[in-house]
Amino acid sequence: MADDDKQSALSDNGDAWALWKTWTSARIGLGRVGTAVPTAETLGFGLAHALARDAIHTPLDVAALAAELNAQGWPALPAKSRAPDREIYLRRPDLGRRLDADDRVRLDGMRGEGCDLAIVIGDGLSSAAVARHAVPLLGALYPLLPEDWCIAPVVIATQARVALADEVGEALGARMVAMLIGERPGLSSPDSLGIYLTWAPRVGRSDAERNCISNVRPEGQPYGAAAYRLNWLMQQAGVLRLTGVGLKDESDATLPLVAPDGTPRLA
Repeated sequence: MADDDKQSALSDNGDAWALWKTWTSARIGLGRVGTAVPTAETLGFGLAHALARDAIHTPLDVAALAAELNAQGWPALPAKSRAPDREIYLRRPDLGRRLDADDRVRLDGMRGEGCDLAIVIGDGLSSAAVARHAVPLLGALYPLLPEDWCIAPVVIATQARVALADEVGEALGARMVAMLIGERPGLSSPDSLGIYLTWAPRVGRSDAERNCISNVRPEGQPYGAAAYRLNWLMQQAGVLRLTGVGLKDESDATLPLVAPDGTPRLA
């Protein structure tokens, strides 16, 4: 909506919140009917809550995701955590941070001489985020990666927490690992994708040793901008040989006004 249209929206209906509502999906200026909020707002809240619950509980279609990745040129293989089902996964976060024993043995056998980068896609707390955004994000990332990097097959992990990527990276002998994972859904963002980058991954790494890029989705941080930021962090991690609090994200200083996918920087 153009600025003139936004101003007219305010003047036409007399709603003091109208202009603000054009800039945010947050629930503001809901109005009221007596002592209650309007029926439409109540129903909208219920729908948003249902979408958030569905994002958490809907299983990730691993086969479909693997097929999309293969079509884009990314070899992919499945893995799972030690949480046997969704109920235990939600109650036992510790199990979601460790690889299934058989999968650990399988990945250990693929280690070889190691690799520069391992990419893990984890369902996390929003399978919707992974299903919608992981492939477009990797599509934006691929042309930015150095041609001489050795990249392991993408691991699609289910019942996964962020730290699961540490064990995957350790098993594959990766210099660094990037975890793409569904973030905890909000009432206005049930499909937000997060990226966590860890240098020298191994079991026991703390969150202070990672860099995070959050809210990756068209309505949040566009794919091109997120891919650019991730690549910048990976290059700097290789120079400093660390990630986390010791690696400050200063990619904004070099981020193009137009991202690689044509998306404006601040879109």
